[in-house]
Amino acid sequence: MSYQKKAKKIKRKVDSAIAHVKSSFNNTLVTITTLEGDVLISMSAGRMGFKGSRKGTPFAATQIATTLHRDMAPFGIKNMEINLQGPGSGRESVVRAFQSAGINITVLRDVTPLPHNGCRPPKKRRV
Repeated sequence: MSYQKKAKKIKRKVDSAIAHVKSSFNNTLVTITTLEGDVLISMSAGRMGFKGSRKGTPFAATQIATTLHRDMAPFGIKNMEINLQGPGSGRESVVRAFQSAGINITVLRDVTPLPHNGCRPPKKRRV
């Protein structure tokens, strides 16, 4: 068998992207996708090296956003839509960090799932 040359990986040029931010009380996850939904890069506070309760802090979320901005440079992303999900404290920090990095934010969307009627409540407490 002869040696076959590996195909060169193509770096995509994307003008605008969507940032999906899932912020819980324990962690913050940020995923950058194209407008079609293809994942480009993702990052979480645990992957950054934060452990325990520090993962859910606004500082960890800011560090995630600055790292992602550095990783987004080869893609050429200028405009960004942000989908925010969850009740955590890292939501606003991610938005502020992307703005200070020089990315133009076009849409801020809150996609937190809300129950229409919710779960059945627990039975009445008897003392």
